[in-house]
Amino acid sequence: MSKLSQTRQADDQSYWAVVRRQFMKNRMAVWSLRFVYVIIVVGVLADFLANDLPIACGYKGKTYLPVLNSYGVSLGISKWPPELANVDWHQLSYDWALLPPVPYSPQYMDNNNSGFKAPFGKEQVVPSFRFTHFLGTDKLGRDVLSGMIHGTRVAMLVGIISMSIAMVIGILLGSMAGYFGDARMKMSRIRLWLNIVFFFLAIYYAFIVRSYTLSDALSVSVGGFLLQLLISLLIFTAIMALANLLVIPLKRIPFLRTQVNIPMDILISRLIEVKVSVPTLLLILSICAIMSKPSIFITMIVIGFLGWTGIAKYVRAELLRVRSLEYIEAAQALGLSEWRIILRHAIPNSLTSVLITVAFGVAGAILTESTLSFLGIGVAPEQVTWGSLLSSARSDASAWWLAVFPGMAIFITVTVFNLLGEGLTDAMDPRLKQ
Repeated sequence: MSKLSQTRQADDQSYWAVVRRQFMKNRMAVWSLRFVYVIIVVGVLADFLANDLPIACGYKGKTYLPVLNSYGVSLGISKWPPELANVDWHQLSYDWALLPPVPYSPQYMDNNNSGFKAPFGKEQVVPSFRFTHFLGTDKLGRDVLSGMIHGTRVAMLVGIISMSIAMVIGILLGSMAGYFGDARMKMSRIRLWLNIVFFFLAIYYAFIVRSYTLSDALSVSVGGFLLQLLISLLIFTAIMALANLLVIPLKRIPFLRTQVNIPMDILISRLIEVKVSVPTLLLILSICAIMSKPSIFITMIVIGFLGWTGIAKYVRAELLRVRSLEYIEAAQALGLSEWRIILRHAIPNSLTSVLITVAFGVAGAILTESTLSFLGIGVAPEQVTWGSLLSSARSDASAWWLAVFPGMAIFITVTVFNLLGEGLTDAMDPRLKQ
């Protein structure tokens, strides 16, 4: 057998090649993954699929890209030209225009079709077939199909952003609990005391004191909010850095530089148990209810900060196994720092089970956001989501389309991510490898 054939055979037997082969045998999981690709594409291109703004147009001898320009306006980095500010885009006389397939934005109110118009209903008053509301309208005359398309983006953002936050927190805490255990993490008294005190000071000055600034920035533009959030993170980092700089002169005192043992596994495990003992939805409802200005971005952050426990438990279990393997002992013998070993060697080899948890977590995050939207909590009134569409069906029991279409979207999406998680579970089970 040639070396090339041996190399190919070795590649075929690599772990991820085996996982992929096992995953492809599960047809339901494969079709679920394809469906995820579709809804991601729909979410990314939502503004180009359903919008009252043209994708591109010519107006009074000038060429404009209204959809792209709307991104700059929402981020606060550009403004509308004076001739296009506060206009009804359906009433403009274009020189030419490239329009989206659905000519309505989710917030556009068609006054001629308000009051729950049924899909393809004869009672719809539209200038042409192109302006038909194919999935009907709600009480305010907003197009349901446009809301469904843009609701896909909200669902994907909620799942991705919230689980990204949960992954960072869960991997960090889980790896510390699993790697250090109860006896391997030691710290000087002064460093421990200062980090605890300055941590609460950092939270206070970076986020609590600036809460109104962050809230006002979010109400103006997403770009302004991200800038203010970055400033808060820089303040938090600076305060924590100051705490560790103060350690240097104070460690000269013998009592303060004495090393103390920190039982990380016990502390983090008890924190997980406390968090699990309180229903997540109840915590989210309590936090969202006290927010001065409800926002979908704040809801994503809250869901992420409360959804890390499952990831932390999986990572902790993996690190308990990995920390005693030969390559970790070799890295310790070479004198590498503990954090370098954790970040460069331990965590990368312990993330297999995290993928499964994330798949199920995305489904849970989407379902949680839909529940909050249905209850009208944590989401701005003008924000259209699958949950808010479903909630509007309560105003008129005969408006069946407002219950059926969003309900089906939520059910199918959650089921798809659960099937994807089950497919990953089976594919990564070493007992099923053939």
